[in-house]
Amino acid sequence: MDLFKKLTKRSSNHSSLQPHSSGMEASLDLLYTDLQDNVQEIKTKLGNSSDLVAREFILGTEGALKACIFYTDGLSNAISVQNFIRDSLLPEVHFESTATADTENSVMQQLKNRILAVGEVHDVIDFKSLYTSLLSGDVILLLDGHTQGIVIGLRGWNERGVTEPSNETVMRGPKEGFSENIRTNTALIRRKIKDPNLWMESRKIGRVTQTDVAIMYLKGIADDSIVEEVRSRLDRIDIDGILESGYIEDMIEDKTYTPFPTVYNTERPDVIAGELLEGKVAILVDGTPVVLVVPALLVSFLQAAEDYYQRWDISTLIRILRYSSFCIALLGPSLFIAVTTFHQEMLPTLLLISLAAQREGVPFPAFIEALIMEVTFEILREGGLRMPKSIVTAISIVGTLVMGTAAVDAGFVSAAMVIVVSITAIASFAVPAFTISVSVRMLRFPMMALAASFGLYGIIIGVIILVHHLGSLRSFGVPYLSPFAPFQLKDNKDTIIRVPWWGMVSRPRILNKHNMIREQTDSPSPPTRNPEGG
Repeated sequence: MDLFKKLTKRSSNHSSLQPHSSGMEASLDLLYTDLQDNVQEIKTKLGNSSDLVAREFILGTEGALKACIFYTDGLSNAISVQNFIRDSLLPEVHFESTATADTENSVMQQLKNRILAVGEVHDVIDFKSLYTSLLSGDVILLLDGHTQGIVIGLRGWNERGVTEPSNETVMRGPKEGFSENIRTNTALIRRKIKDPNLWMESRKIGRVTQTDVAIMYLKGIADDSIVEEVRSRLDRIDIDGILESGYIEDMIEDKTYTPFPTVYNTERPDVIAGELLEGKVAILVDGTPVVLVVPALLVSFLQAAEDYYQRWDISTLIRILRYSSFCIALLGPSLFIAVTTFHQEMLPTLLLISLAAQREGVPFPAFIEALIMEVTFEILREGGLRMPKSIVTAISIVGTLVMGTAAVDAGFVSAAMVIVVSITAIASFAVPAFTISVSVRMLRFPMMALAASFGLYGIIIGVIILVHHLGSLRSFGVPYLSPFAPFQLKDNKDTIIRVPWWGMVSRPRILNKHNMIREQTDSPSPPTRNPEGG
């Protein structure tokens, strides 16, 4: 009977809205007119949770208008809520007690005008929107006799401050990194780009988590087709929860079955600002400091923020070392296996004799030897990431020095193989992006197998297959190997070689169709000396 009474009351309350509402609006779970029914509905739906705070009070000089505010303890700023009640709601203000539509609009208008100073304010008429706002940290104000509530933006919770990112350290440049709060992250980006053309679009993804996701791009610089594709792919996501940006990355990438990442990610606001200025689109997810960037190119994973803060010649030298480290990390053990197994004639005689003497007591072929060392090092690397920080250094020293020396003395591996594996591991750390470094570590093992089977010919076959695969990849329609393939001479000024800033006049052509000119600064030159000035 109680349920039938509530349904009848709700139907009669909103009968005037039905002729003017669409089918979607008609199916909404609309608010009741009676305040106690709304209070009971909210408490029942949330299971009388202990962190739900419901504060009932009386409004108006005549004491005829009952009201209640709801907020979630820990998600809303409790001090701001208390000040809001004391300063805005409890002062004696006259409200008419008649429950007509005109009076409802009048009362709601008075309340919104009085509480406008607290921040964001908007209306709510259904329970679904009410629960989303309430569990996001907003404060809900409901009045007796009114089928419309007010959502007040008083969010505030404890969060990690803006600190230096631990995975992307630089010697020169900003030391600030993103946090887990999406509003803090958007503010950090706007501090870098103070332009009204920096547009942001928000949406909620996840049927259960209702995670806030934002798209940021520079209107007029970013390609409209890429922005529309980002919107389309995000809107197609239908999942119960989004807990980290990796969920989004896995669902919007162009190709799943590839070891190479086609979505770039970073924790640095200056990197995001630089990518936006080139015409790319940033995707921010609430609850994680990792921001996604699309389209992603292979060259982006081999560039660091510090490259743009140092002199161009120093940055170019570092990039050459970085690309060399990328090749060593991928092909180092494979080349050693191929040369020592099939192509001994390529080695100098003294070096060949030395390697033969080292391998005299080793019972395994070079491939098995390298496989044992690589797997052992991967175990040490993964274990070091999961260990408490207080013992990581000690374990790393024991794992690298003691175990390596013991393995050589025991005759399991040769000293030369330990050197090769160590150089390969160090070279993989020289790659700035962790995601591409993991890809190299994965591909190292099939390359070693090809080298053990066919020697240098196997390595060449593997490289050809790898380049062919990279050439077939796209990131939101943009070729993954650009500007190398398709080759764009003017866009190669910021790849392996970074030209001075005054030489990077245009933005990448593959990403921009309209606003191509980045700057119009001439090369620096010494002042002209006046001959008459002595």
